[in-house]
Amino acid sequence: MRVLLTGGSGFIGSHIALLLIERGYDVLILDSFVNSSTNVIKAIKTYLDNKNINHSFKIINGDIRDKKTLDRIFDDSAKEFNPIQSVIHLAGLKSVSQSFIDPLHYWNVNVCGTQNLLSTMNEHECFSIVFSSSATIYGLTDSAPITEDHKISPINPYGKTKVAIENMLYDLYKSNMKSWKVCSLRYFNPVGAHSSGLLGEDPIGIPNNLFPYITQVAIGRRNHLNIFGDDWATTDGSGVRDYIHIMDLSEGHLDAIDYLNSKESCFEFINLGSGIGYSVFQIVSQFELSTGLDIPFLVKDRRDGDVAKCYADISKAKKLLGWKPKRSLEQICLDGWNWQKKNPNGYN
Repeated sequence: MRVLLTGGSGFIGSHIALLLIERGYDVLILDSFVNSSTNVIKAIKTYLDNKNINHSFKIINGDIRDKKTLDRIFDDSAKEFNPIQSVIHLAGLKSVSQSFIDPLHYWNVNVCGTQNLLSTMNEHECFSIVFSSSATIYGLTDSAPITEDHKISPINPYGKTKVAIENMLYDLYKSNMKSWKVCSLRYFNPVGAHSSGLLGEDPIGIPNNLFPYITQVAIGRRNHLNIFGDDWATTDGSGVRDYIHIMDLSEGHLDAIDYLNSKESCFEFINLGSGIGYSVFQIVSQFELSTGLDIPFLVKDRRDGDVAKCYADISKAKKLLGWKPKRSLEQICLDGWNWQKKNPNGYN
């Protein structure tokens, strides 16, 4: 089965790509490499070669906003008598802070790019898609755990683009309910790394997320961790979030593909998280315990837009996909540190 994976060289995409290839899928990776490195592809090939795994995947350097490139990908697959049967769509911009600075760029890449992809899929009668959505669409809420029917109220342009795409997908599904199969996966906080240490998270510039910041402090690239608020209404005063191992998240995508393949048509929103709320202090303590390292930190004022608690209700994923996270917080810390130790400067 041939799968088109957009954004396949990113943090999440690379781990999904590896799983797909290991399980025998014929994978086409489409990426512009604007926010990722071609060394990611080398790392995937190194792992597969080390394991003597036969691999069949192609890399296309391209942008989802380029209709000619998308048409060529689908046309070439048809000419090879190996049409694309499903798409996992990850390509897009994802920085909340940058989305405030340049919202038009975010709408152009995320929304217009996705519209371009869906139009091409529709023309080539490829009606199966797993979409990379986000828990940011739920906005400011302290009601946890969060179910899929929670109020949608994003507070940043990035989250608004995800809502717009989900609405677009729903309208497309309603236009041809006999054919379209859609699964929109709402991620919480993917963290950790592949157990080999060959693949991991390598954010450009100063990390916006907690976990890569911790590992960069541990390796000496940052002096200390900033913790924003220790007076939240939580057990230890720090904010509580849902952190899911990247491999658990990746396995959820393969289960979503299996789910879509089992249906004539369907449309589902599904949370993917650990289903557990961990505080910032808990994360720091577990990392120190797992690695034997000290993580110096400073407590700063709360940030606008933060909430005390936010974690997922994952009962729908368990029921529909037969999926559940398998890896512990300790494994997240060990795998994340293993990646950072082996790659102190990331992929460069």
